[in-house]
Amino acid sequence: MKAKRLSCYHFAFKAMGSPCDIQLFAETHGQAKKIANIVITDVRRLEAVYSRYRSDSFLSKINRVAAIGGSIKVNAETAGLLNYAQICYQQSDGLFDITSGILRRAWQFESDQLPDQVQILALLDKVGWHKLRWTDSVLEFPIPGMELDLGGVVKEYAVDRAAALCWEADVRHGIINLGGDIKVIGPRADGEPWHVGIRHPRDKEALMQTILLQEGALASSGDYERCIVIDGVRYGHVINPKTGWPVRHLAAVSVVGDFCVVAGSASTIAMLKEDNGPAWLADLGLPHLWVDVHNEMGGTLIANMTGSTLQKT
Repeated sequence: MKAKRLSCYHFAFKAMGSPCDIQLFAETHGQAKKIANIVITDVRRLEAVYSRYRSDSFLSKINRVAAIGGSIKVNAETAGLLNYAQICYQQSDGLFDITSGILRRAWQFESDQLPDQVQILALLDKVGWHKLRWTDSVLEFPIPGMELDLGGVVKEYAVDRAAALCWEADVRHGIINLGGDIKVIGPRADGEPWHVGIRHPRDKEALMQTILLQEGALASSGDYERCIVIDGVRYGHVINPKTGWPVRHLAAVSVVGDFCVVAGSASTIAMLKEDNGPAWLADLGLPHLWVDVHNEMGGTLIANMTGSTLQKT
C-alpha cells in the first residue's frame, strides 16, 4: 500500500491575548484548514466562556455572584476546571489560588508605583480558596467581594483540548502553540522531533534553550511581560496569594509533561515557591528548566541540549 504524502500546513491566529499558531501535517491544505478551524473555534469558545475581560463570559457571571456573596451552579466543564484548581491549591500548600487574581487591583504595572500595603491587606481578606464552598456543581461565596481568575488554567486546558481534537480528526503529526503553551501531537511526518525554543525572561529576542519534543507538552511561567522595576528591583505579575507581593527569586520556569495544564500549573507553583521551587521541581520528577533573578540556571532540561530528544514523560 502506497504511503500517504503529508505536507506541513501552518495557521496563525490571535486568542486569549496571545499570538497562537497551529502546524499540522495533512494530505491537503483543505483538510488541514478544516481541522485547524475546528481547533480555533474551540479555543475562541473557551475564551468567550472564561475571559475575565468579557462582561458576557460565564466567568464574569460567576464573579458578579461572588461580588454579592451568592451561589451559582456550574456545568461539567467548569466543574472540572474548578476541581483541578482545588487540587493545585491543596498540593501547593495554598500558593496556587484562583481567588488571588483580585490582587491585580493593587498591582497596576503600567503605573510604575508600588501599591499601598493597606490596599494589599484589604484585598487579602478576599483571597483564599478555602474561604468559598465548592460541592458537586455548586459554587458558593460566603464572603462578598471575592473573585475568580481561571487564567492560570484555561489556556493550558485549551492547548490540551486542541491537541485532542486534532487526534480525533486523525492528525498524528502536529504542534499546538497558544502563546507559548505548547502540545505536540506526535513527531513531524518524517519522524523527526519538533524544535521548541524556551525564551529568555530578560531578552525577548533570545532563547535560553531549544529542546526537541516528539510528544508531550511544554509550559512556562515567568516575569516575561507584565512587571515594574523600582529602585533596581523587578516586580513581576506572579503574586504570592499569602503576602500579596510578587515573587522575587525565580525569573522563569519551564516544565515538560504529558499534559499542558499539568506543566503549566507546575511551572507556576515552582515560581510561587520562590527559593524552594528548584527542589520542589526536582521532587516532582518532570523535565524542567529554571532561571533565577541572578541569571543562574538549573533543572534537568539543561542536560537535554539541542541534539537530544525528550520522549513522553
